[in-house]
Amino acid sequence: MGGATVKDVPAPDFIKAYAAYLKRSGKLDVPKWVDIVKTGTGKELGPQDPDWYFVRAASVARRVYLHNGIGVGAIRSYYGNRGNRGNRPSHHVDGSGSVARNVLKSLEKIKIVEKDTNGGRRITTEGQRELDRIATDVANKQKAALAAAAAQ
Repeated sequence: MGGATVKDVPAPDFIKAYAAYLKRSGKLDVPKWVDIVKTGTGKELGPQDPDWYFVRAASVARRVYLHNGIGVGAIRSYYGNRGNRGNRPSHHVDGSGSVARNVLKSLEKIKIVEKDTNGGRRITTEGQRELDRIATDVANKQKAALAAAAAQ
């Protein structure tokens, strides 16, 4: 398959592959507090996956790729959930702004995203190249899996 982009592959497959790449490369700065933090006020517990920060970083990178100019507020809203308000009806609660800011800062340090002149963040050319390379790998693996399944 030729050069696939992030838009051409399913989101879960891409995020899983890119998170594994970020963990393998060791370039991403992971804060010390990742094992004790909640990802929002609407959550009761922190994440169970020890590699959740890499998954969140991969997901945010994909989100910035698809929506240039996205900021911390939009990321907070996207990663929010239904807040339990006791016997009152549940309402949407935004995710943690600190987690969103730190993920964006970590991605800025490895030059995947940069600050946009109009506010928010945008993908860099190096970041776009890297994400498209991972997407091409995912697409090629899917194509090989389909060919193997068809051969059986």
